[in-house]
Amino acid sequence: MSLLFNVLWIILGGFFVCLGYIAGGIALCLTIVGIPWGFQCFKMALFSLFPFGSETRAKPYYDTHETLNLLANIIWLIFGGFWVVLCHLVWGIALCFTIIGIPFGLQHFKMMRLGFTPFGREIYEPRAMHG
Repeated sequence: MSLLFNVLWIILGGFFVCLGYIAGGIALCLTIVGIPWGFQCFKMALFSLFPFGSETRAKPYYDTHETLNLLANIIWLIFGGFWVVLCHLVWGIALCFTIIGIPFGLQHFKMMRLGFTPFGREIYEPRAMHG
């Protein structure tokens, strides 16, 4: 079922969300200073391409640098992350107003979580972990 929804997602606009994140990631990587934020854009591009069947979670404590992640997330929010979160919020609400768009709106809310704090989060597939 996730495959069907992911294909519909890509056809109905998810591809353009992914392209936007890729373009932003390339632009950030060209600045040299923005490379860490560019890599986060690439992570969000991958997540935005296949959101059904994927989730995000905080990385384990031993696998992260919490202080650096906090600083990077604050910089992210100040210089563009706020707009990413706002766009996903608006699209999520708009899609949830239509009955058929509810599953797609919920995916925007999932991406909004990742867009709020991309540093220190990882993408995983819950089904792959259980068997």
